[in-house]
Formats: sequence, C-alpha cells, structure tokens
Amino acid sequence: MSALRRIAALVWMVPFAALVTTACEHNPGESVPLGSISIAPTPVTLASGATQQYTAVGKDPAGNVITITPNWSVAAGGGSISSSGLFTAGTVAGTYTNTVVASVGSFTGSATVTVTAAALASITVTPSPKVLAISGTQQFGAVGKDANGNVVSITPTWSVVASGGTISAAGLFTAGSVAGPFVGTVRACSTALCAAGSVSGFATVTVTPGVLTTISVTPSNQSVGTNASQQYTAIGRDANGNIIPIVPVQTWSVQAGNAGGSVSSSSGLYTAPAAVGAGFDTVLATSGAIVGKARVRVTLSGALASITVTPNPASLGVGGIQQFTAMGFDATFLIVPIPAGLVWSVVPSMAAAGTIGGSTGLFTAGTAPGTYTNAVQATSGSISGFATVVVTGVASLVNLGAAAPNGIMAGQAVTCITGGLISADVSISPGNTITGFGPCVITGVQHLADAVALNGQNDLTTAYNTLFALPCPPANAIVADLGGTTKAAGVYCTASGIGVTGTLTLDGGGDPNANFVFQAGTSIVTAGSVVLINGAQAKNVYWLSGSSVTLGTASQWKGNVVALTSITLVDNATLLGRALARNGSVTLGTNNTITLP
Repeated sequence: MSALRRIAALVWMVPFAALVTTACEHNPGESVPLGSISIAPTPVTLASGATQQYTAVGKDPAGNVITITPNWSVAAGGGSISSSGLFTAGTVAGTYTNTVVASVGSFTGSATVTVTAAALASITVTPSPKVLAISGTQQFGAVGKDANGNVVSITPTWSVVASGGTISAAGLFTAGSVAGPFVGTVRACSTALCAAGSVSGFATVTVTPGVLTTISVTPSNQSVGTNASQQYTAIGRDANGNIIPIVPVQTWSVQAGNAGGSVSSSSGLYTAPAAVGAGFDTVLATSGAIVGKARVRVTLSGALASITVTPNPASLGVGGIQQFTAMGFDATFLIVPIPAGLVWSVVPSMAAAGTIGGSTGLFTAGTAPGTYTNAVQATSGSISGFATVVVTGVASLVNLGAAAPNGIMAGQAVTCITGGLISADVSISPGNTITGFGPCVITGVQHLADAVALNGQNDLTTAYNTLFALPCPPANAIVADLGGTTKAAGVYCTASGIGVTGTLTLDGGGDPNANFVFQAGTSIVTAGSVVLINGAQAKNVYWLSGSSVTLGTASQWKGNVVALTSITLVDNATLLGRALARNGSVTLGTNNTITLP
C-alpha cells in the first residue's frame, strides 16, 4: 500500500474509534456520576384508593441512562407510596403538584398526581340504633365510602321514612309523641330529594314513652253473676296515649260500700259475692296517685246456659299449638261460674284436627290440613261450647308444646329491675323464684314449679334437641359477626359464639313460612337488631345457644331465643319472640318488653 493510501485509511478510522469510545463510555467498576432523575408517568389522574406504579430513570451529565435505586416519598400529600414506588391515592380530591418524589443523594425527580373522588358505594348513618324519649333530640351523622371502604365526601339529604319524629336538613332528629321502635326510619341520601338511584344509609330509632298519666281498667262495664269471676286488666298510658308499664306497680282493690265483691290485690281477678248487695262494685287499679276504675254490676246468677270458647276460629300450622279458654253465661248472657269439672275434648268426628289436654285446654294440631268446624269442645254437665280449628298445610319446624304460651321460661329464677312488660305467661321449673313483678308487669299467668311449668320444660328440652340436630350446610358456617349481613332462610351454625353488631336482615324470599335457625355452640351476644323482610316472621326464627344469651342495650330482637343456661336482656332491649332458658335464669334490666310472635 502506498503511503498516501495508508494515510487516507488512518484518517477514515479516527472518527470510528471516537464513536466506539463514546458508546462504551464507562468501564466496568468505574464510578458513574449522576446528573438527573426523571419519574414516569406524569402527570396522572387517579380515583381515590386507586394505585399507580412509578419508575425512576437516572442519567449521567451526558444524558446517558444509568442504573439507580431511589428512595420514594410523598412531598405534598395526595396519597402514600411504598419503597418500590407503588403509589396509593388518598381520599381527598385535588391536584398534588410534584408530590411523588424519587431521590438519590441530592438529586430528585418528581411527578404530579390528580386525585378524583371515587364512586360512592355506601352510606353509614350513626348512631344506630338510638333510644330517645318523646321529644328527645339526636344529631345524626353520615359517612360515605367507595367500594373499597375509602371515605368519600358527601353532603347528605336527610329524611324520615318510617315515622317516629322529624329531622332537619342538618341531620338533627326530634322524636315524636308516639312510642315504639322505628326501624330504618332515619335516611341519609347522596342526592337531593333521594332521587332514583341515590345511595342511602339508614338508622333505627326507638322512642320511649313518657311518665304514667292514666290507667284504664278493662272490661270497663261488666255484668257478673253471683259467685262468678272476672279477670280485670290495667293498661297504663302516658300523656300522648302510648301504652307503658305501670310503675310503681298497680294494686287492685274494690271501692268500699257497694255490692261486696272482692279482688285479688296482685292479679286483678274479681269474684262476685254469693248474694247481691247494692248491685254494683267499682274495681280500682292504683299506682301512686294514678287510679283507674271499672264498674261491675253484680246480678243474681242464673243457671249455666251456654259456654263460649275462645279463640274461635283458631288457625295454626300442622303440629302447632293453641291455648283455648272457656267462659260461662246464663240465659240472659250474664257471666256465671262454670261448675268444677270442665272437660276439654276434640269432637270424635273431627279427630284428625288434633288433640287437646282434657283439663288444660292446650290444643295440638294434627297432620291433616283442613277446616274443622266446631272441633274443640268444652263441656260442663250437659252444656258445651265449641270452637273451629283451621289447620294449614305448613308443618311447624318444631313443636314448642307447653312452652309456647310463655314469653319467659327459666330453670331457676326470673328477675326484672323496672319498666318491664311481659305480654305472655311466665314459667319456672324446677326453681320457683320470681323477683321484680312489680314494678315489672306480666299480663299472662305465672307457673312456678307446678305441673304446667314442668311440662313446658320437658317440651322445651325436646324442641332444643330437635333444633340443634338440624343439619347445617358447610356454606352456612358462621365465621364472622352477622351485623350488616342479609340471610336467606336456612340453618346457620358455629361451634363457638354468635355476635351481631348492627343490623341483621332476614329475608323470607316471599315465603311467610320461611324458617331461620342459628346454632351457637357457646354464647350469643348482640349489640344491634333483627329486621324481617319479604314475609319473614319472628315466630319462625330460632336462636340456639349452648350456654347463654345476652341481648345488648336497645337491641330490637326477633325470634325464639333458646339457651341451655341463661338469658339476659340489657336496658331497653326488646324481644318479639320468647326468652326460654332451660337450666338457669332469665334476667331483665330496665324497660324491656317481650311480646309473643
């Protein structure tokens, strides 16, 4: 090669060598100076609670990409970020300029995030439930959340949907003059006027009655034959006409100087004299300074001419039970005594209707549905009264038998502090201790360690064992608190305890005979309420406890509560159902009510 050509070749290779040096730039192990950091993506818009993965790119002063491991941080709010650069948007909407920061030493890069409010999925209204006296006030609050449980800012529209009081635009509720539980009555909506599609939250309010103002005694004007008896009942009301427990307890008496009958001071059972005196008595029910009165006319009894059996007709399911009662009248329809030896029976031609206790009048329906006209018979001598029974085609899940007429059953004792109202019978066996009645009130009959109470406990034991033996599908295993859930008909179970905080909704699915059974191996503890929808009925709900049950303060409970040991109702708890304790005691606090379902 000539010298000239060698020189030309060298000139051509010089820029190529320079290009290679620039591309290679740094040798392995050589320290590389950092010139800048950039973050991607930026800007971004995220809904509250959403996430974004960020990356950081480092470059040397010449603009070449180099590997970096930055420290991630949030400088101006808007959310939080992990050590790997995963950003989670916060709950406050807004634009957060240069808030996401990646840093290495003194070098930083930043990114801007705009946070938008997530879609509102739910509203929770607090407090719920709330107990208020008539005209009492309560400020309610509403918290909105998205589907992930993140708080969403709302300005709720307040309304009252099930009466009980009024509410202001700011959520201040004022209780009305009518007492009672008002389930889900306070509503907070996400849109004005609660338009269609509005997200809503609800709260339950129980309005408690005022002080005792009047007592009414029923029947108010009754004619009774000599030696006959009449059961009187006293009903207390506040100034707004709400029925309330009579506190202090009423005492019964007969106003002196009239016909000469007598009344049990504790039960209100009036017995007419053997001979007609002045002709009239006034039966008094007294509580403190409040007195209720009823006039009774005493007339010479005629011979027993007819017997009336109630209820008539009686409708019950297959295997259901009904307590019948009988009253005697003479030819002028004057109440007269029924001679001893009243016998109950089922008319032979109507035997398929069921069976009845010959001395008690407690009827158990048979297995064949139908209308059995004048099937139940009450007989004294040659005089009989009848009642029709309608047996529906729906079999009872379990037969409570002699336990059914009881609002409370206990193995040892029943106690009540004050303000309790038990609209049913109360039975205790084998114990016989009952305390606090009055001031608490029982409208039914007390059976203390007698044969009726013993039979009731025997039937309760059978029902308890039957209900606990019902199979529980694995899908119905209870693994968390039941509050805030909705359950369809079925058997639900846990080997441990059941807790209900908030509202449990039982959905009958349009079937009024839908049954719900909850089996707890140990305790049941509530701090909320049961709501029945779509045909579900309290009489078809059973709560079974392998130990004890506590219905917490102001719980509005529904169903038959059956405990192996004991049952406690804390202040203002109400029960539409039965409190049936096999071995222990039933304890009531203040202002508890129990009503048969």
